[in-house]
Parts: sequence; structure tokens; C-alpha cells
Amino acid sequence: MDFAAALTRDPQASPHPVRRDATLAAGFAVVAVVLALTVDDGRRPDAVGWALLLAAHVPLAWRRKAPMPVLCAVVACVAPYHALDFMHLAPIPASMTALYTVASTGRVKRTVLVGLAVTSVTLTTQLVVNPHEVVELLRVSGWVIAMLVFGASIRLYRQLVAGVVERAEREAERKVAEERLRIARDLHDLLAHSITLIGVQTSVAAHVLVADPDRLDREALVRALDGISETCREARTDVRRTLDVLRAAPDGPLPDLASLPDLVRSSGADLTVRTGEAKVPAAVGAAAYRIVQESLTNAVRHGGPDAVVQVDVGLAEGVLTVRVTDDGTAPGGTAGSGYGILGMRERARSVGGTLSAGPRDGGGFEVAAALPLAGREVAV
Repeated sequence: MDFAAALTRDPQASPHPVRRDATLAAGFAVVAVVLALTVDDGRRPDAVGWALLLAAHVPLAWRRKAPMPVLCAVVACVAPYHALDFMHLAPIPASMTALYTVASTGRVKRTVLVGLAVTSVTLTTQLVVNPHEVVELLRVSGWVIAMLVFGASIRLYRQLVAGVVERAEREAERKVAEERLRIARDLHDLLAHSITLIGVQTSVAAHVLVADPDRLDREALVRALDGISETCREARTDVRRTLDVLRAAPDGPLPDLASLPDLVRSSGADLTVRTGEAKVPAAVGAAAYRIVQESLTNAVRHGGPDAVVQVDVGLAEGVLTVRVTDDGTAPGGTAGSGYGILGMRERARSVGGTLSAGPRDGGGFEVAAALPLAGREVAV
């Protein structure tokens, strides 16, 4: 797991890069000393050789801070070291590390230019030391090219992983935004509806109390107060259900067509359901419920106290139709500046449907939605 994380992490964004690279450089220096004392592929280093060999490892402490200057400093030490025919294997780890860092942190163009330059210096040095060793020339060039290709491959792999992670984060943010919007619509629908009904029922109770105090209609007052209590209970249940969904721990189903009778009855509207035994998907049923709920809220709020509200839910050719009409004459209509109609349109669009809302000929208001059961687009 740590190795995979190291491959995908940006080397220039690693914590404490100088301290880590200094430790790496010290380890490579120890390895170089051991190789110089044990491997027989050149002269044993003298004082100049040891100075060049150890000096080649010092810049590695800043390899991630300044890859190109570090590579130049390493080559400046390694080139004369090889030209003097000291133990050739000893500085190889430091040289390959500097090459890898440049290839894994730079663009392809820079990597190619660095490869050409380093290969030229290496071949020139090799021709000076062993002009007749053609196989050695190919081997050295091959190692340089292989390290550059490996570094460039790691860089491309990191870019690929970063792209995948970025797309996944954007998708997660989009889903979070959609969920927040859905919850906001739920809360708006249920609270606006419940508060509106409570306001109407409170007005009825107030009217009963002040209309004729000597002949108080206790039954009407009790019915109004009971209605307020029932609406509060329903609102509390809906809020709890919505918050449970937010916590990803729902304890009950979403509202559906089966919940429409109670909803419509509480607002005093007439309901007609013509869906038969058809199976309505949960998302479509919830969208229909919220559309009816918001429509009833608007009708009660804007239609006037004597408005007659009709709710009709039907099914035709795989499309659930929802129509809510009222004959209210209150000024202002229901096309206010709030988010009610916008939220209903979003509800319909979320299941592939459409919704229209506007004044009726002869007075009143109408909301009509078409919600496909299979999620296909339809026209109202």
C-alpha cells in the first residue's frame, strides 16, 4: 500500500522532501563506497576519485526541489569520474536517481532533450575511456534511455490517477449537490404545505371564536384545533423521514400514491385516482405526491377560502398524469416568485417527466404533470 501511494503521489508535494532525499543520498553514498571497494570494473578511486564520487551524491538531497540543477551537478561530478576510469559501477545509483527524478517531474519534451544530452555526454566519455567496447556503449546508452522511459511512465501514471481521482471527486460533489437540492425540495414542500394548512385552520378557529361569542360553535372549533394537531403530527413525521434520509438511515418508505388520500383529505380537496393495479415506481410515486402537495399548498394559499380544488391522477400508455385544478379567484394567482413551481418542475424532470402550470381560462389555476413510468421523455 505504501509503495502504491508513493507511485501516485506527486514527488514535489511530498512532506519533508529535503530530509528524505538527504537520507536517500547518504544511503546511496554508502552503497557507492561499497561498490568502489568490491567491484573490479575500473581503477580504485584515489583522493580525487573519492571526492568526485561522494560529491556526486550531495546534490541528491535537493533532487525534488530542483531536478535539473541537481542532474547537472551530478553529471558534472560523474563525467570526470568515469573519464578517469575509476570504478564505473559505483556512481550509477546516484546518476540513475537524478535521471529518474527529471523524467518523472518534467514534460516529455524536456525529458527527450535531457536524454539526448546525457546520452551524448555518456557516449563521449565512454569513447574516451574504452573506444573499442561497442557492447559497453550500447549497455550504457540503454540504461540511460530505460531510466528516462521509466520516469516518464511514472509521471504519466500519476497524471492518469490524478485525473481519475479528480473526476471521482467532481462526481461525488455533483451527487452531494443533487441530494442537497432534493432534500431542500422535500423540506420546502412539506413545510410550506403544513404551515399553510395550519394558517388556514387557525384562521377558522379564530373566526369561530370572534364571529358570535354568545353562540360559540364548539364542534367547529374542536375540528379546527384537531386539524391543526393532525397537520403538526404529519409535518413532524415528514421532517423526521427527510432527516433520516439525510443521515442515510431511513426508517420508512418515501411518500407515494397510497399516501395521497390522507394528504388531499387534510386540505379539503376532491381526489380521483385512475391508476388501477398498475405498479408505479417509488421515485415516480414520490414525485407525484410532492407535486400534488405543492399544488394544494398553492391552491389553499392563493385560491381563496371558497376555492374548489380537484386532484386527478391517471395512467395512460405508461405515463402517470397528475392534474390539480382550482377555481379560485383570489388576486395574485399562484405563479408567485417563490420556488414552488420551480421545485415541481424539478420533481417532474428528475423522473424524466414534464410539468406545466398556469392560469385557467375562466379563472383558477391548473398544474399538469406527465411522469413516465419507464423514465422516457414525454410532452404535456
